[in-house]
Amino acid sequence: MPRFAANLTMMYNEHAFIDRFSAAARDGFKAVEFLFPYEFPPSDIKTQLDDNALKQALFNAPPGDWSGGERGLASLPGREDEFRRSMDIALDYARILGNDKLHVMAGLIAPEQSREQHREVYLKNLALAANMAASAHVTIVIEPINTRDMPGFFLNRQDEAQAICSEIGASNLQVQFDCYHCQITEGDLAVKLRRDMKRRNAGIGHIQIAGVPYRNEPDTGEVNYPYLFDLIDSLGYSGWIGCEYRPRAGTSDGLGWLANYRHSGHSPRT
Repeated sequence: MPRFAANLTMMYNEHAFIDRFSAAARDGFKAVEFLFPYEFPPSDIKTQLDDNALKQALFNAPPGDWSGGERGLASLPGREDEFRRSMDIALDYARILGNDKLHVMAGLIAPEQSREQHREVYLKNLALAANMAASAHVTIVIEPINTRDMPGFFLNRQDEAQAICSEIGASNLQVQFDCYHCQITEGDLAVKLRRDMKRRNAGIGHIQIAGVPYRNEPDTGEVNYPYLFDLIDSLGYSGWIGCEYRPRAGTSDGLGWLANYRHSGHSPRT
């Protein structure tokens, strides 16, 4: 049965961030994820996890100047020292929060910049990140992101991400399969899940969901999530599925899809 983690960056925005943990626990979630924890001491977040019996599934390494428009450091030439420092910070948080998956964002590339140079830097930084994370028993995941939501993002396709992981060859480097981004960029979700779930030296380390095209609850739109949940189960995926969507109204009021799934023991049917 799929295990769902609430994404506290997108969900429960009707609460202050530190109060979203208890709100998610009241709704029955057993795990959470979010983009960035760095505005808070890790001990404060750990207290929220422990007090609400929640597991930390995932968060992102520092992305550079997010408010200034940056979306990751890993592929950016000339920022290698900053990237290494960002990994030190992220792994310090992961050791305290207890998660074993860490998302490293690639960053943006302008049309006039060299893709070959960005790729070379990206591979070196990912190899470094995987090596740094290995002693902490953390898996680094990289995520292809659609260019409608994030124009200029370096990594967009699942096959490209899998090829990069295979080329580096680190056992703790995998792909984050976001169904929303993949549907917008490529489609053919079921075929790609079957193709990539069991890959050697790569594979799928984390899954996220949202309705397409508007990134709301996964109960409407063009993706048949009940079918995909059954498929993910059949492929033996045992990790968390992050609910990275924007609720149409109140978060709790929009969880009918999840309540139906839990009560029936089967995927929600629309």
